[in-house]
Amino acid sequence: MKTVLVKKAFFILLFLVSFIGFSQSLPLSKDAKISVLTCGLGNETYSYFGHTAVRVFDPLNNIDIVYNYGAFDFRTPNFVAKFAKGDLQYFIITHPFSDFLNEYNNDKRSVYEQELLVSLPLKQKIFDNLNHSLFSEERYYTYKFIDKNCTSMVVDVINKSLNQNVITKKGDTDKTYRSILFPYFDGHFYDQLGTSIIFGTKVDQMGTRIFLPFELKNSLEKTTFQNKPLVSKSKTLLEFTKETPKSLWNNIYTYLFILGFVVLARNKTVDKIYLLILSLIGIFFVVMGFYSFHQELAMNYNVLLFSPLLLLLVLFSVFKNKLWTYRFSLINFVLLVIYFLFLINKAHFFITLPLIITSGVVLVRTAIRNKKPIPIII
Repeated sequence: MKTVLVKKAFFILLFLVSFIGFSQSLPLSKDAKISVLTCGLGNETYSYFGHTAVRVFDPLNNIDIVYNYGAFDFRTPNFVAKFAKGDLQYFIITHPFSDFLNEYNNDKRSVYEQELLVSLPLKQKIFDNLNHSLFSEERYYTYKFIDKNCTSMVVDVINKSLNQNVITKKGDTDKTYRSILFPYFDGHFYDQLGTSIIFGTKVDQMGTRIFLPFELKNSLEKTTFQNKPLVSKSKTLLEFTKETPKSLWNNIYTYLFILGFVVLARNKTVDKIYLLILSLIGIFFVVMGFYSFHQELAMNYNVLLFSPLLLLLVLFSVFKNKLWTYRFSLINFVLLVIYFLFLINKAHFFITLPLIITSGVVLVRTAIRNKKPIPIII
């Protein structure tokens, strides 16, 4: 979701302050139009899911600006730590519409516009609420991947202005958030794998909330207000075909090759390195689950595959303690079986299945190597 700060945003703020002030909006003319902009998918991490913004166009007042809830400042102190913890402050900014459109044109990303078919007083109310967000403490908000992002904030401000939850999700409410997200990672295999294993139980809930730009676009097309369509037919402002990137390494084949090497190598050192990497990933998941405010990272059952207990297994193996190496091989194998059974109906079952098989082979192999031979009594 687009987060680039446009240089002219400051001048737009000055323009609005000069006409509006901090407490009262400029009265819109009868020709004013307010629309929802939906921006296409990109190949940068922040753009995988598209973007949502609001355009206010009033030719009589010489206004044509875009309100963008998806901004953050890279210069924020401890930026990475705040982003990981989930308390990074996002904020609303404005762009000249021409600059906004040029930026997406340069990025070769589509832009679609849906005009809100509401009365002038309601347009004024939306405009007032947008400006209140822009010039008050509401300008800043704590980003949440599902519950509070550039799309959900637009839904909230429009629903608030209409005094009811007019915009609700239409379609795909019987799919989990995880299932909804999966297709957005086409061409980005390791991003798909990474989000599959770092997200916990929250994304396995049914996707009843609008949290992605094209979900909002599709829902708006089916939404009525006062027995009439809420928006006009979608207008294409820019249209590009998203090019799926091709990579020599970022694909399923390198993933299967690496795991296949681990299985076929039958090497103690390779097995230990593999188990060590899994254990460190599991420890990271546990730490993030407690450290981060991102609810999507909490209750991550994928630690059954990336078990921190694997680290103990590796340590016992390094120190040649065969008994406890054998026991921890069995313990982790049982956890793996539980994980397999739990994952069968989940969206990321097939993408993690090669990892499950590889881990199962390595654990069984390690157990066999360290199992005490049964003495034969003659």
